Amino acid sequence: MEQFSLQGKVAIVTGASRGIGTAIAQTFAHAGASVVVASRKQEGVAAVAEAITQAGGKALPVAAHMGEPEAITRLVQTTIDTYGGVDIVVNNAATNPYFGPLLESTDSVWAKTLDVNLLGYFRLARAAVPSMEARGGGKIINLASVAGLTPQPNMGVYGISKAAVIMLTKTLAVELAPRNIQVNAIAPGFIKTHFSEAIWSNEAINAMVIARTPAGRMAEPNELTGTALYLASAASNFTTGQTLVVDGGLTL
Repeated sequence: MEQFSLQGKVAIVTGASRGIGTAIAQTFAHAGASVVVASRKQEGVAAVAEAITQAGGKALPVAAHMGEPEAITRLVQTTIDTYGGVDIVVNNAATNPYFGPLLESTDSVWAKTLDVNLLGYFRLARAAVPSMEARGGGKIINLASVAGLTPQPNMGVYGISKAAVIMLTKTLAVELAPRNIQVNAIAPGFIKTHFSEAIWSNEAINAMVIARTPAGRMAEPNELTGTALYLASAASNFTTGQTLVVDGGLTL
C-alpha cells in the first residue's frame, strides 16, 4: 500500500471544520500527512485538529476565509513556516447562499459564490504552487459537484460556479503538468452534511433526490475519502485534469 502513503507530505484542507473536509483531513493524517485544517472559524478547526492529534496524527488549525486573498496568503505562509512547505491542496470550502430560480438571483449572490467557490480555489492554488514546485511536485484536488455537470433544481448559481471549477481544474492540469503537479477534481453527488441540510431536511426534495439516485440513498462524507486519498497520493501520478464523479449513479 506504499503508493497510497502520504508519509512526509504536507496537506492543506479547506472547509475542514466539518463534513467532507473533516473526513478528508482525518484520512490524510491517518495516511501519514501533516495536515493544516482550515476554515473560517478557529474553534471549528481547533476541535478537528485536536481529534487528529489525539488519534496520533499531525494537524494544525488555521482560521482562513477563502473569500479573502490576504487570509489565503497567510494560510500558505503559516503552513510553510510550520511544516516546511506544501505538497497537497484540497480546495473544499464552498458557499451556497442562494437556493432558487437563476433569474431571481442577485448580483451580490453571484459575487459571493464565485469569490469563494472559484476565485478562492484559484488563489490558494496560485499561492501553494511555488512551494510544490520547489519540493519536486504536488497535488491539487478541487471539490466540484454533480451540479457542475448536470443542472440541478434551484442550484443554478452554485452549479455554474462548480462547472467553472471543473474548467479551472483542466486548465491548471495542462499548465502545471510540466512541473509534476497533478490537478484533479471530485464531483460528489448528494452527501449528508450540514452544507446539504436544506436538501435532506426537506422531505419532498430529499425523496426526489433519492428517487433519482440508483444507489437509493445519500452518501456519508467518509465515502469520498478513498477518492481523495488516491488523488493526493503517488497512486495518481499519471492522472491529471480529471473529474471523478462519486454520486451513487445520480448523473446516469
